[in-house]
Amino acid sequence: MSIIAIWFAWADSSVFNSLYVSTDMNHRLIMCSQIITAMIMAAAIPAIDGKGWMYFALAFAANRLITAYLYYRTDRLGREETKLATKASRHFFLLSLLFFISAFLPAPYAYWLFGFGIVAIQLQYMLPKIGLLECERFIPRLGHMAERFALLLLIVVGEGFFKLVVTLSEKGVYYVSPDVFINYVFGGVSVFVLCWIYFDFVGNGKPKDKRKLTLVTWWLAHLFLMLFAVMIGVALSGEVKVGIWAPYPLYYANLGCLGLAGYLTCLWFIQQSIETRVAHRFATPGIRLFGIVLALATIPVIPIVPSLIGNLLWGTALISQIVIPLTKGYITLSKEEKAATRHV
Repeated sequence: MSIIAIWFAWADSSVFNSLYVSTDMNHRLIMCSQIITAMIMAAAIPAIDGKGWMYFALAFAANRLITAYLYYRTDRLGREETKLATKASRHFFLLSLLFFISAFLPAPYAYWLFGFGIVAIQLQYMLPKIGLLECERFIPRLGHMAERFALLLLIVVGEGFFKLVVTLSEKGVYYVSPDVFINYVFGGVSVFVLCWIYFDFVGNGKPKDKRKLTLVTWWLAHLFLMLFAVMIGVALSGEVKVGIWAPYPLYYANLGCLGLAGYLTCLWFIQQSIETRVAHRFATPGIRLFGIVLALATIPVIPIVPSLIGNLLWGTALISQIVIPLTKGYITLSKEEKAATRHV
């Protein structure tokens, strides 16, 4: 839930900046204060189930309040002629109160109220009549949002690379055996392929139309894609905890397999919701389904086989997502090019 909250803090700010272009000094200072709230939230996460909870919830409440003020300020400055800014300001102000209250409630009521607020953030966009998507003025610059999604994915997946490096450095690069290095290299390649399949097939892709269903699918699929990318990043840190002949740590294995299945599912939903590109001819539903099924089928196998076999199965599920489309694309496009040359 903490990761979702931080994602929403970033996403709602990005939506505002895609609706309104502000470059004045006051806006810069307001954005600086939003960044500080995100810093406090991140610092509170290690102790979020204890004394860190109040700091996390209060920082998030402040973040929502700042977002409300941004819309209010836009309305007061006369930059919005419709009711969008007023409605958004009211929504985020009420949400900030809800998160503020959750900071002082005992567990588990605090978590329940906070979770309800997280759901309410999305509902305030989507609900009929009162949702922001009902406003005709609600037309974010989709190219701008697509670029930001791509940047965030690089950051999130890069965390997996960072976890690999930190785990190995803490273990001591001079202590590990050669087979651990094999796992380490595999983890690095996996991080690269995760980025590769995103950018080749959906990266910087704008929604194919402005229907509510298309926009919501595109938005939520990116949200869950980031969550699954975090799961994979955590799972890959297990690569340097064992050699190739020991079973992969079960906790990390389950995270990685479920994360990959979810990542590929979200990738397919995003692909279906964006403008068609040439690469989509070769990244078919069957290929995505193969990766999803193989990732899930690897879960019961992990405890009884060496990590070499587990990595081979999981790696096949992942790497097939780029190797098969590239191979099919090369063969098909080469044939089409030769056929076109003959006709000339």
